[in-house]
Amino acid sequence: MHPAAKLQFARIVDEFVRWRAIPEPERPPAPAWWWGPAFEMRDAAEPLPSAWSRQFRLPDGARFAEAALVLRQSLAGQDILPWPYDFSRKVASTDSDVRDLPVQPSDDSAFPP
Repeated sequence: MHPAAKLQFARIVDEFVRWRAIPEPERPPAPAWWWGPAFEMRDAAEPLPSAWSRQFRLPDGARFAEAALVLRQSLAGQDILPWPYDFSRKVASTDSDVRDLPVQPSDDSAFPP
């Protein structure tokens, strides 16, 4: 397995643990950026490190493919994708509220014709 793929998966393992620690009613949707690694590792036969197996709640000796399945299952059925800054926290108001304001007329007086 390519070291870069392992590094990317390691980052996702940490995110997954933080995400799963949030009580389910308050948990935001799983981040969409998990899809790529989850599919990339779907056939990876290399065993997971023991610590990662425990974090995915898999038995020791589990393979990357099994962890990738757990990720895909967490994403299955989602009909919305969260904003990156919404990840791992429940946000009452976000920057998207500001972006959704109507466009204001510009003041062109600063620019003479």
